[in-house]
Amino acid sequence: MIHVALLRGINLGSRRRVAMADLRSWLTDLGYENVRTLLQSGNAVFETGRKPATVRRELESALAEGAGFTVDCVLRTGPELRAVVEADPFRDVVTDPTRYAVSFLDGPGDWPEIDPAEYEPELVHLAEREAYFWLPGGFQKSRLMAAFPTRKGQVATVRNWNTVTKLLAMAEA
Repeated sequence: MIHVALLRGINLGSRRRVAMADLRSWLTDLGYENVRTLLQSGNAVFETGRKPATVRRELESALAEGAGFTVDCVLRTGPELRAVVEADPFRDVVTDPTRYAVSFLDGPGDWPEIDPAEYEPELVHLAEREAYFWLPGGFQKSRLMAAFPTRKGQVATVRNWNTVTKLLAMAEA
């Protein structure tokens, strides 16, 4: 089965650096096949017959050992990522995919109660394990993104739409 690993909080600055060549090596050492990475922000696509919960434990353990620090991971199978793209709630609104993002959670969302009208023209659509954000003014000053903290113990990581669709293409290649 194809798995897509989304690593949280690496290679965003001078700290918490993980070389993608190292990541590919660690995944291959775990016995995963057809290992590929995308960009430097911690995106990997690979094949294994193991269950997602097992893959996550193995991957986080290998990252902690290899990188020397904890790296949280969110996983989706290829079909799950296909469903995320097909469910695109803003396909008729988005004009710039670099300002359109999906927040991927490791479990069901515990979403805050907000009035979406307070954040317009920014938009949000909440799904079970994803939140879609249209941020026409960009990420840096988004009030909407700031209104969505994750609950304690939950892992979330954000990818822009270009990255999401490139990962899907890799998963389906």
